[in-house]
Amino acid sequence: MDISLCRELLTTIVEASAILDIDKAFAHKCEEARERLRPLEIGVNGQVMEWEREHVENDPLHRHVSHLYGMYPGSEFSVERTPDFSQAIRRSLELRGNEGTGWSMGWKLALWARLYDGDQAMQVLRNFLNIIEEGSYDYHRGGIYPNLFCAHPPFQIDGNFGATAGIAELLLQSHQQEIHLLPALPSAWREGYIKGLRARGGYTVDITWEAGKLMRARVLAEYDGLCKIRYCDKALQVSFTAGVPVFICFDHNRHKPLYVR
Repeated sequence: MDISLCRELLTTIVEASAILDIDKAFAHKCEEARERLRPLEIGVNGQVMEWEREHVENDPLHRHVSHLYGMYPGSEFSVERTPDFSQAIRRSLELRGNEGTGWSMGWKLALWARLYDGDQAMQVLRNFLNIIEEGSYDYHRGGIYPNLFCAHPPFQIDGNFGATAGIAELLLQSHQQEIHLLPALPSAWREGYIKGLRARGGYTVDITWEAGKLMRARVLAEYDGLCKIRYCDKALQVSFTAGVPVFICFDHNRHKPLYVR
C-alpha cells in the first residue's frame, strides 16, 4: 500500500505539472522516482502480492485489503486498462472473502464495484447489513447493531460512510475522466432512481433505471465544457453549459441508443 500511495502521489504531481505548465524540473524528478518504485506483482495463487515476496497467510480471511488501494480509492488499475491486475484483484478479494467488519466491508464493496461486479458487491452489502446483538462482535463477521451503527469494536462511523460510498460507486463512477452511469448495478436492484450524486469535474447526476437498465439521467455541470458519458459499452461526448441540465437517455431499441434530449 505504501508503494501504491507513493506512485499515486508522484503521478498526480506529474499530471498537475503538465496541466498547469509549471515546475517541470521537479515533475521530471518525480517521474524518475516513480520509475524506481517496485512494481506490484501477481502471486502464485493469481492474487496481488501484499508483500515483496510470498508468505503463507496466518489469517487468510483477514479483513484488510490495503494492497488493493490502486483499484480503489486509487485509479492506478481499471478493468479496461489493466485487465491482468484487475483479475488478480478479483482473485485477492475471492481469497479474503466477502465478510469482515467495519470499514473493510465498505472497501470491499467499492472494490467489487470498480470490478463492475454488482452481485458480488451485493453479497458484501448484505453481510454489512446483518444485524447483530448490541455489544457483541466478531472480527470476521461484523454487520450492524440494531441502531444501524457499524458493528466493529469500537463503533466505526467509517464503516457506515464506507458502505454508503460503495453504494454510490455501484451507481456512478467518474475516476477515468468520464461519467460512467450504472457501472455495476446489482441484478437485485431491478428498478430505482438516485438523485444528487456527484461526479468529478463539478457534475451533479440523477439516474433512473427500469428492468435493470438505464432509462435516463440528468446531468448538471458547474462549468462549461465537454465530458464523456458512458453506459455499458456505449459512450457519448457531451457539451455542457454551466447551470443548464442535460438529459441523457437510453433507447434499447435504437441503433444508436445513447442520446441527449
